[in-house]
Amino acid sequence: MIIVTGGAGFIGSNLVAGLNRRGYTDILVVDDLLDGDKFVNMVDLSIADYMDKADFRRRIAQNELSGIEAIFHQGACSDTTERNGQFVMDNNYRVTLELFEYCQRQKVPFLYASSAAVYGAGPQYIEDPAYESPLNVYGYSKLLFDQVLRRRLSRLTAPVVGLRYFNVYGPREQHKGRMASVALHNMKQYRAEGFVRLFAGWEGYDDGAQQRDFIYVDDVVNVNLHFFEHAAQSGVYNCGTGRAQPFNDVAMTVVNTMRKHEGLEALALEQLVAQGLIRYIDFPNDLKGRYQSHTQADLQQLRSAGYKNEFSDVAEGVSQYVEIELAKIR
Repeated sequence: MIIVTGGAGFIGSNLVAGLNRRGYTDILVVDDLLDGDKFVNMVDLSIADYMDKADFRRRIAQNELSGIEAIFHQGACSDTTERNGQFVMDNNYRVTLELFEYCQRQKVPFLYASSAAVYGAGPQYIEDPAYESPLNVYGYSKLLFDQVLRRRLSRLTAPVVGLRYFNVYGPREQHKGRMASVALHNMKQYRAEGFVRLFAGWEGYDDGAQQRDFIYVDDVVNVNLHFFEHAAQSGVYNCGTGRAQPFNDVAMTVVNTMRKHEGLEALALEQLVAQGLIRYIDFPNDLKGRYQSHTQADLQQLRSAGYKNEFSDVAEGVSQYVEIELAKIR
């Protein structure tokens, strides 16, 4: 049996879909479904069982589960603006630590979601303590367990891999609300209002020119499954494309892909701005000093671990994502 925590969520449900494509169906999905609408992410998946996360946590503590091939731990509070540190540290750090200790006792491979938020404002995104300085308690909750793994690397009883996700986008994120990707927000804005909004310039960046390493969720799934299928390796690895692209690129791809379905021609960024199809809003005060204006994964360690696949860029990944979403409403 394979366990996927957060399996009704964004990355978790895509990971279950990826396992299904490889023929795995003996899968236990763990989630809480306090947001019951997330059930839609599981409708087309083939799983063996579902368990509430509180029940799962209790059973893990009492060693009541057996026959586990691997645990993919994707469940977490992913809201980078959450200020309730007690909640974040329990949900993100403590649960991860409990699952790690269980997997070490049972000699079960453990793959968990870390985050590029551990790096803070950068500018270097290398898996080394010298470059880690989170800007919020979410980032710290992820960094703290990464530090645990580093201390234990030389005496592990089973493989453990932490993947530092950069800006992930793609299908099955509709439930994430304000924490959904900018690509989904842009799609919703264009459908509702006929234009999309981006942050104006800040910290030396021009309007919409803040840059992130945007990674399509299918690529995230492929990285996870690489380590699952090459289970001799352990460590903390960046999971991004190694490419920084501006938010303008995301908005332009969204608008032009949707325009194509309207029978309209693609426009350059300057034309989209001039026609009011991309508009800029003041940079929010509450994000000043707490915002990553530039991220770009260093992929040296990931490549050294044997991952050779190429990653989709924004033009490829976002256009594919928009096509999938448009197909749902035809």
